[in-house]
Amino acid sequence: MAGTAISPPRRGHRWSLQTRLMTAIIGMVALILAGAAFATSAILGGILQQDLDNSVRESTSQAAKELTDPFPPSPVTPSATQVLNLTRTEPGFLFVFRGDQGLDGAYVDAQGSVHALTDDQLDQLGALTTQQPFLTVPIEGLGTYRLGIGTMSNGAPVAGGLPLTQVNATITQIISTTLMVTLVGLVALAGAIALIVRRSLRPLRAVADTATRVASLPLSEGEVSITERVPDDDTDEHTEIGRVGLALNTLLDHVDTSLSERQRNEERMRAFVADASHELRTPLASIRGYSELSLRGIHQQREREGVDAPADLLTQTTEASLERIQAQSLRMTRLVEDLLLLARLDEGTELVYGAVDLTRIAVDAVADAQALGTDHAWTLDVGDDPVIVAGDAGRLQQVAVNLLANARVHTPAGTHVTATVTTEDGTAVLRVHDDGPGIDPAVTDVLFERFARADASRARKTGGTGLGLSIVKAIVTAHHGTIEVDSAPGSTTFTVRLPARPAAPGE
Repeated sequence: MAGTAISPPRRGHRWSLQTRLMTAIIGMVALILAGAAFATSAILGGILQQDLDNSVRESTSQAAKELTDPFPPSPVTPSATQVLNLTRTEPGFLFVFRGDQGLDGAYVDAQGSVHALTDDQLDQLGALTTQQPFLTVPIEGLGTYRLGIGTMSNGAPVAGGLPLTQVNATITQIISTTLMVTLVGLVALAGAIALIVRRSLRPLRAVADTATRVASLPLSEGEVSITERVPDDDTDEHTEIGRVGLALNTLLDHVDTSLSERQRNEERMRAFVADASHELRTPLASIRGYSELSLRGIHQQREREGVDAPADLLTQTTEASLERIQAQSLRMTRLVEDLLLLARLDEGTELVYGAVDLTRIAVDAVADAQALGTDHAWTLDVGDDPVIVAGDAGRLQQVAVNLLANARVHTPAGTHVTATVTTEDGTAVLRVHDDGPGIDPAVTDVLFERFARADASRARKTGGTGLGLSIVKAIVTAHHGTIEVDSAPGSTTFTVRLPARPAAPGE
């Protein structure tokens, strides 16, 4: 739909299951512990503050009583310093009242000595009212105080207070202790959870390791036997993960059985092709021999009668039929020989190894191709030093010839074909490149399969069995090498890589 944006697919989570479980559990426990610590600190702070308020109220009442009803009685209102000296309140207590001479106040220090408040400190307390029973006020030089405000019998305000230092220190200590205990508990919890989760997920790791080893096996071709299994200790049918391991083992048993059956079918098919090809060689040779013998008799008869002697209709028909039989028998012979070669290569019984100069093979193959394809431009690119490989000289010659013939047959006249032999990182490389129209991408994946045909852009100009490239691949594979093709309009390259060997046996 036009105008609709398609969001990119979401990438999977990169954390392992163990990491996610530990993160979730520890995070949840940490959240619970943090909430409990916060609630405990808040409740305990409220209790401490309430106790402080009670102490403030009690000390303030005592000081106010001494102010309004001094003992011994005196006609003069005592000062705040005198009141605190008489009441002997706890250290840190502060007392303020408004008398005939204005605002007066004093406090008790940590050693129990009474000191009058300075003018600046009194100015900070000058706006006290009785609208709030308790206030938290910072006082310069003394810290933060919890003040309780009341009135004397004459209606004048009076206030007493204690510092919040002890309460704050107690709350800080509680929070620090709770935080330390929480951290230690989380570390211990993480260790315990890691141990439990690791032991619980051990069967799952065994399943993953087994699946990974099986996935690395070459299962596409050849004789394959899957011996990897999940250990019996990790296949407990009473647990969820154990049932996964048991199911994987059952699946691997079925796959192994199927692969064994496939291998047996392939071996039977190879044996059938080899036997059929071998048996067909004799009748085909007989057909070709008799056709050649009959044609030779016709030709000898013509020579006896004269070169220009007219042949009757029967003789002409017989001659044409025999020539057709001979041509088809030759074609069938090539097909049978190719099928027999493939069957023997599959069985690994065809190659005769020796030291082979890949450079010389390329030189000879290009010379033969140049003689057959005079309408193509041929180039040979090789170095001065020979490139030696261990292999079957005849079969490697067949590889080079087939690749050059493929370029000659499937490209139009005037195409430039280049054969290159090099050594790259200890590997012998044979490349055949042409600047023809290229290969249809639809057939690239099946190009090396048996009886594969090229697309119309590389139309065949002569007959063939469709086994040329499959034979090339079978020979290269039997030599423990690789072959690949890279094709685009105007550039097609077949690359053969073979394990290189030293030129001299002693090296």
